[in-house]
Amino acid sequence: MLYSYPDCLKEWKSDYQIKKRISDGKLYRIEKGVYSDIPDVSALAVIAFKYPKGIMTMESAFYYHGLTDVIPDAFHIATDKHAIYINDKRVHQYYVQSELLNIGVMNMERRDATIKIYDKERMLIELLRFKNKFPFDYYKEIIGNYRNLIYDMDIERIQDYSENFPRSKMVSEALEMEVF
Repeated sequence: MLYSYPDCLKEWKSDYQIKKRISDGKLYRIEKGVYSDIPDVSALAVIAFKYPKGIMTMESAFYYHGLTDVIPDAFHIATDKHAIYINDKRVHQYYVQSELLNIGVMNMERRDATIKIYDKERMLIELLRFKNKFPFDYYKEIIGNYRNLIYDMDIERIQDYSENFPRSKMVSEALEMEVF
């Protein structure tokens, strides 16, 4: 279980008691402001804990959904367009309009973390919207994997989602031409 410093203060009442638990090996300081009762915590769990309003998107979401085997160089996180800047070298932040932010959000269990992530249907729309920002081979790999999954996906959900996004006509045409 992960704890913030205020959580630790609530639990153990003083900085002295926190330091004593650390020296006794009952609590571990993972990084500044993040503590755990187990010594080995994944970076994903720390990121999910530190940025609970962030939603995994783009390269991270494609990887966690198994649509590519390319491990992302950073955690790609979507936040509200009014959110403060995340000053963490491990995170690539995307600002999303408030009305689009929570479309297609789901929780996913990954090793020792529960993360908020966009579902495969939402990520298909994102892939098509931003296809020019991806390397061609990467895009083709993911589109090919979507073609293999198309019968397992909720087509109606994809169509409902796409109506909310700018350039929805272009997304619908790309879905017809490249996926279906």
